[in-house]
Amino acid sequence: MGALGDLANGFADALTPINLLWALVGVLLGTAVGVLPGIGPAMTVALLLPVTYVLEPTSAFIMFAGIYYGGMYGGSTTSILLNTPGESSSIMTALEGNKMAKAGRGSAALATAAIGSFVAGTIATLLLALVAPTVVDLAIGITAADYFALAVLAFVAVATVLGSSPLRGLASLCLGLYLGLVGTDVLTGQERFTLGVPQLSDGVDVVVVAVALFAVGECLYVASRLRRGSVQVLDASAGWLTRQDLRRSWKPWLRGTALGFPLGALPAGGAEIPTFLSYAAERKLTKHPEEFGKGAIEGVAGPEAANNASAAGVLVPLLTLGLPTSATAAILLAAFQGYGIQPGPTLLTTEGPLVWTLIASLLIGNAMLLVINLPLVGVWVKLLRIPRPYLYAGILMFASLGSFAVNADPLDLVILLVIGLLGFLMRRYGWPVAPAVIGLILGPIAETNLRRALAISDGDLSVLVDTWFSRIVLALAVIALLGPIVLRLVKGPRSTPEQLQADGHLEHRDRDEAVPTGADREDRS
Repeated sequence: MGALGDLANGFADALTPINLLWALVGVLLGTAVGVLPGIGPAMTVALLLPVTYVLEPTSAFIMFAGIYYGGMYGGSTTSILLNTPGESSSIMTALEGNKMAKAGRGSAALATAAIGSFVAGTIATLLLALVAPTVVDLAIGITAADYFALAVLAFVAVATVLGSSPLRGLASLCLGLYLGLVGTDVLTGQERFTLGVPQLSDGVDVVVVAVALFAVGECLYVASRLRRGSVQVLDASAGWLTRQDLRRSWKPWLRGTALGFPLGALPAGGAEIPTFLSYAAERKLTKHPEEFGKGAIEGVAGPEAANNASAAGVLVPLLTLGLPTSATAAILLAAFQGYGIQPGPTLLTTEGPLVWTLIASLLIGNAMLLVINLPLVGVWVKLLRIPRPYLYAGILMFASLGSFAVNADPLDLVILLVIGLLGFLMRRYGWPVAPAVIGLILGPIAETNLRRALAISDGDLSVLVDTWFSRIVLALAVIALLGPIVLRLVKGPRSTPEQLQADGHLEHRDRDEAVPTGADREDRS
């Protein structure tokens, strides 16, 4: 009853009028930004990250909980009505959801996605509350070398799983690791890679980099492809859920949750694998195989539940080990660090009330999304009709204001532009952005633990494989690195989101009218 008692105390803090207001603001902001074309949860959180720094930590993270789940809800709306997934984990939702919308059943697709998100999010968040203390108990005995091994596993898994090319993923990771080295070495006091710029002695601000790579890079990429035409939004005013739809949806919701949470909770987790597995499972188990590829409701319900369950699962390694395994988790880690809080095994002890309030607010925000946003579908559809030149100009303006507000330093705007151009080039040539952000945030933590382990062992490298835990984790990292290569040699290239599009699973609009998003090649859960 310890975890449930702590969760009840978290509800007591989260249910105060002011915190409920921040939860509502977060839900509305997250949905409003997340519903825009090509914008996923990671970009939503990154864009709104500076807003929270004017709040005290509890209110800020309650607002973040709403932004996090609101951004995911908004992403399913664009996937269904525009066939434009803002993240790779929404590809499966777009496959069947857009076909349902074209058949005049857009409301049914949105409703099954919303209810499935609520069911999966609620169950997975409760599991998070029950699992987190146990993981913390196991993690207390982890050494510095074990932490470094976990970081290596997260690096390799994120770099090889996200995107269509493991080599490009690793290159993006190395770029992030390099940016993470900029600043003053904590142990020696020497400046590294500062180029003689005094402001860089404290390092490159994570908020600026996240906003630059996600918001600025995406806007520039879309602008480079935008020629003419307006967004064609399908009608979502008819075709509500029927009893038959509910009978066909409830089992996929539960199966998606069962796949999403445990796979998301792994240090090498994420949302892509669970959503793909959920879609494949529903296709095999359905009693209506003829509808798949033409608008099967199971193909929306299962993957969307898996996506939201994995989002809660990703918080397990983030809160208990300090390991972000997705781009959104990396930005949440940056938010914690911005308040001087380092997630890890001691977090539940040092910041217990904050953590339990955050978990409670996830449940509250999830319920708010279901109650508020289903009637507001028409409002979000109107947002989709904003002319894209105005839309992305507004995003650039808010990104610049938010980045400047972090430190009130004009140099941050220069860094925003330079790294934003870098983000544009990464999308242009197919480099996933998420590994760079995770490398930037997790790299210094991995370096600190590596140097600490070597200092304890007087430079003996065998300390890195001294425990059974580090041996198993490093072996998993090797498998994650070499496994895709071996599978390619044995079975041929894997199917990627881009290949699914090329094969006709995701329809292409006219190139001049489409909004091709680099975000489709990476995770933002």
